[in-house]
Amino acid sequence: MSPWRLRALSATLLIGLIGLCVLWEGWLAPLRPGGSWMVLKALPLVFAVSGVLRGRRYTYQWLSMLVLLYLTEGIVRGFDPGWSGVLAQIEALLAAALFTAVLLYARQTAPSRGVRPQQ
Repeated sequence: MSPWRLRALSATLLIGLIGLCVLWEGWLAPLRPGGSWMVLKALPLVFAVSGVLRGRRYTYQWLSMLVLLYLTEGIVRGFDPGWSGVLAQIEALLAAALFTAVLLYARQTAPSRGVRPQQ
């Protein structure tokens, strides 16, 4: 897959994960009725949007470590009963796909490969 396609896929998955986190903790299945402060868990992901859209390799590198926290949360909370468990499983799938896309992009744009990302 080309770096441009991986960049587009990563951006789509990242925005989807942010949207899921906000909807989940704000309205769909919050920890407390009326929403919870857990909606702020999407904030670290927001800081990565600009770098991912611009194709900055450094952003992809630290995002690959950050997204593992969301994967872990999705796996752990995936055993919750009801709607919260379903949303957690979706979070785990999105995080795993984002992790894969980010790693592939970082690998393909490595300086040792002599490939520069397309602007």
